[in-house]
Amino acid sequence: MSVADPKNGAVARAHFNDLGPSAASGTGGEINLNLILDVSVTLALEVGRARMPVRDLLALAPGAIVELDRLAGEPLDVLVNGVRIARGEVVVVNEKFGIRLTEVVSPTERMEHAR
Repeated sequence: MSVADPKNGAVARAHFNDLGPSAASGTGGEINLNLILDVSVTLALEVGRARMPVRDLLALAPGAIVELDRLAGEPLDVLVNGVRIARGEVVVVNEKFGIRLTEVVSPTERMEHAR
């Protein structure tokens, strides 16, 4: 990238700092997560999935049963913005549903599926 020098009209090359892992924190070691702590993400719990033709979907009515691709008692997937980050089981806490995490996906595996 080039930038015009206003003094003599000459073109000079722009210089940028290194964008490697140490550039994010400025300390050379850890990434500063404070920059993203307030970013909202969508957390979803997936019980299972089903595929059906639109004809069958339009025929659904109250009381209809949709068979999912998961067995009863299998762990739920915990998704953040559509990427599985963990698995867990449903629990009830103070009359509200919750999830107890039983397995957390490694950071390496999460990054592979985020692409």
